[in-house]
Amino acid sequence: MTQNATRRTVLFATGAAALAVGCGGSGDGGSPAASPSPGQRLAATGDVPVGGGTVLKDEKIVVTQPEQGQFKAFSAVCTHQGCTVANVADGTINCTCHGSKFKIADGSVTHGPATKPLPAEQITVEGNSIRTA
Repeated sequence: MTQNATRRTVLFATGAAALAVGCGGSGDGGSPAASPSPGQRLAATGDVPVGGGTVLKDEKIVVTQPEQGQFKAFSAVCTHQGCTVANVADGTINCTCHGSKFKIADGSVTHGPATKPLPAEQITVEGNSIRTA
């Protein structure tokens, strides 16, 4: 084998490894979160602003309050390329990786590149606690 062939092989392998890391599942370098167990406390109702929401990065869930006393929860994993959404502002759940935005009321896409809504998560509200269902 010649030196050029060895060099090409190393460069190819390095490039393939970088591509595999760049196209990995989570999109933000984080490890997959374990699914919260039923009844797990996610947040206090006072932590979720009316017309806004809170991203729970460890649980990979975003909890919103579209209207006073109405709480919704969605996966915090963007349906475009798997990044964790960054924040909730101006009535949308926002993924800053590529600019996708989702409605706080139903998780539907308001701005791409994502084409699929955020999946709903089941929650219950008990007193001032928001818990997994």
